[in-house]
Amino acid sequence: MDYVLPLRWEDDSGLEELTAYLRALSRRVRVVVVDGSPAPLFERHAAAWRGLVTHARPDTDLLRANGKVGGVLTGMRLARAEHVIIADDDVRYDEWALARVDRLLDEAELVRPQNYFARLPWHARWDTARTLLNRGLGADYPGTFGVRRSFFARMGGYDGDVLFENLELIRTVRAHGGRELRPLDLYVRRLPPDAARFWGQRVRQAYDDLAQPGRMALFLSVLPGLAFCLLRRRYVLPVAGAVLAVGVAEAGRRRAGGRRVFPGTSALFAPVWIVERATCAWLAVGAAVCGGVPYAGRRLRRAAHSVRWLRQAGASRSLGARKPATLCEPSQNGLTDENPHLHSATVARPAGIGTPS
Repeated sequence: MDYVLPLRWEDDSGLEELTAYLRALSRRVRVVVVDGSPAPLFERHAAAWRGLVTHARPDTDLLRANGKVGGVLTGMRLARAEHVIIADDDVRYDEWALARVDRLLDEAELVRPQNYFARLPWHARWDTARTLLNRGLGADYPGTFGVRRSFFARMGGYDGDVLFENLELIRTVRAHGGRELRPLDLYVRRLPPDAARFWGQRVRQAYDDLAQPGRMALFLSVLPGLAFCLLRRRYVLPVAGAVLAVGVAEAGRRRAGGRRVFPGTSALFAPVWIVERATCAWLAVGAAVCGGVPYAGRRLRRAAHSVRWLRQAGASRSLGARKPATLCEPSQNGLTDENPHLHSATVARPAGIGTPS
């Protein structure tokens, strides 16, 4: 099995911890790190990861508005195994989770694990409430997936000019007839962001809900409804809503043995998270009116495409409506852009190793 990690850092404060993780990970899977960091950091990473990973620059013909997607597409070009894990730089797999994803990919084209925070500062408990609500009503959106490489190549990757790239990948797999598994008990650890990054993501994450109109409409209705109840002194409805939110979050915490990774206090943050998301939903609508949400120095207008649009686009590919990415072989489209830059420090590893395969 291969492991693709798209990365773009502006500082190396987490380099030592990530290097220790990659060292342990490389004993079990072949690791491909696609690194879009500035040149000084890229060179430092190459030196730190010598002999551990395949270290590459993003392929220039795969660069997208959402830089993570360009890293994923490049990593999938460099992958060799049929079973591939795609993971953000804050995701931390253990041996059991790697083996479980490997087994489940025998049954499906996409596996969607469940992330949980390894440490719980206050803002991580706050954000865990979102996870629990999603679990209570269905499934959460993780920072990692297991995919079948051959299927990913056949569908031509996925659109990288959207903000909610994880939902775009899920919907693209569905649009191409792929099978998705959502094992709620497949827990994969994740490092929490610092508080500054947490606050910086609030409106951007609310913007993601534009790809789910029913969900966005619900959040947009919260503040007007709350204001109406308070002005009319009808306090029972807001209190009942808060109790219901905590109940749904607690139900999500209890599903599939979640109590062993999600603390009970996180469910109490559910009403606070809903008010936060309701506020940011209006700010997200304002950003959409102004041309999109700011992201990496530009504005992204679309959160994600619908499954229906993706199916129609896939059916129209022969007419040139949506050209898929070339994934099978670097730069096989004849462009003069350079191939993925493999740093001289990298060491090629066998396509398959013992456990997991």
